[in-house]
Amino acid sequence: MAQEKNQHDAGTPATREWPLWEVFVRSARGLSHVHAGSLHAPDSEMAVRNARDLYTRRNEGVSLWVVASTDIIASDPDSKGQFFESPQGKDYRHATYYKKSEGVKHL
Repeated sequence: MAQEKNQHDAGTPATREWPLWEVFVRSARGLSHVHAGSLHAPDSEMAVRNARDLYTRRNEGVSLWVVASTDIIASDPDSKGQFFESPQGKDYRHATYYKKSEGVKHL
């Protein structure tokens, strides 16, 4: 039994911590899921159950998305200037930039 206890105590506190999950709820009135918050759970099934109990207690949701935080890829807020740069001077992004090719009847 002492050996079994040692196996459960192995690792640092950070490796024993439950993963973080992000919760998105679609309300009865809304069309899209909205980020409601985060929670810790040992697995996806428990994360969905905990999200239901925590974020839809008053029947405010009709659908839940629960995503492991490690699976979310986000843009860097410090690079927002160049990442969300205006399309000015990039006319090629619009169909009006291109000319109709001669001899092509389906365009």
